[in-house]
Amino acid sequence: MRVGVIMGGVSSEYEVSMNTGREMLKALDPAKYIGIPVPITSRKELLEGVAGLDFALLALHGTYGEDGTVQGALETLGIPYSGSGVLSSSLCMDKGLAKTVIRSKSIPTPDWLCWDSINEYDPEAVDRLGYPVMVKPNSGGSSIGMTKVNHPQELRGAVEKAFAADCSVLIERYTTGQEITCSILGGEMLPVIGIQSLGADWFDYSAKYEQGGAKEQIIQLPAEVEERVRTAALACYRALKCAVYARVDMLLVDGIPYVLEVNTLPGMTATSLLPQSAKAAGISFTRLLDEIITGSMRERGELDGAAAAQQVQQGGVRL
Repeated sequence: MRVGVIMGGVSSEYEVSMNTGREMLKALDPAKYIGIPVPITSRKELLEGVAGLDFALLALHGTYGEDGTVQGALETLGIPYSGSGVLSSSLCMDKGLAKTVIRSKSIPTPDWLCWDSINEYDPEAVDRLGYPVMVKPNSGGSSIGMTKVNHPQELRGAVEKAFAADCSVLIERYTTGQEITCSILGGEMLPVIGIQSLGADWFDYSAKYEQGGAKEQIIQLPAEVEERVRTAALACYRALKCAVYARVDMLLVDGIPYVLEVNTLPGMTATSLLPQSAKAAGISFTRLLDEIITGSMRERGELDGAAAAQQVQQGGVRL
């Protein structure tokens, strides 16, 4: 089976995506798959790179990758791909819209504002929201362009920085709590990871990607709290039409989970959060990729239920 690992893209998360792609290629089982690197920086390269593929394993992050654009192109070309579909990808990429859907399901999420233009700049509205606030690109990731704003005089610069990275900006009330992330595979939640940023008071780019930037470990929550977390994570997964796998980021405040965002294409290096959760559940990185490919083939209608179940038991998909 010719599996193209689509990586790179045109967003600010290019390097993160390339790292994800390289790790995926190394982990694919050569007895089952022929892994083909497909680095892209344009639509033309995507169209040329996917020719002849049996499956597209997406290692993309950010705009034109995680927002449904590539998914739509691959559906048009008839090439099955990994993860959530066009609608879910688009919904989850738009943080403000995703939070609106989440709140409509009575799932707690920090209060926010969303501005589509610098002309909407309204410091009085932020005063009502209450400082400190997190200012972030509405459709960005990896904490790029994101700033914690403690005082009104810092607001304008942070908003302009976020607008430099995206066409809309989210201003979210800063919430203090235990940061956790909940990975979901095939509709089931994997072990929860607790995150503690070392040297910063929030999980910024350095904390995420630099050695020693953060402490990430599997945690055991009290049964009642774990049930609330599981319920919130799976409710978000369903409400936002996610499929195959996703990662839900939360803050625990006095035992109550507040959802920050849902990632449909989370980082997938061997040491990324979702693979760490899978490893704690006894699922190796190679097997994780097998299950993502199998689940995605089923989601795209390429395998019927019986055949898919058989392939999962065998540990992969053979075409």
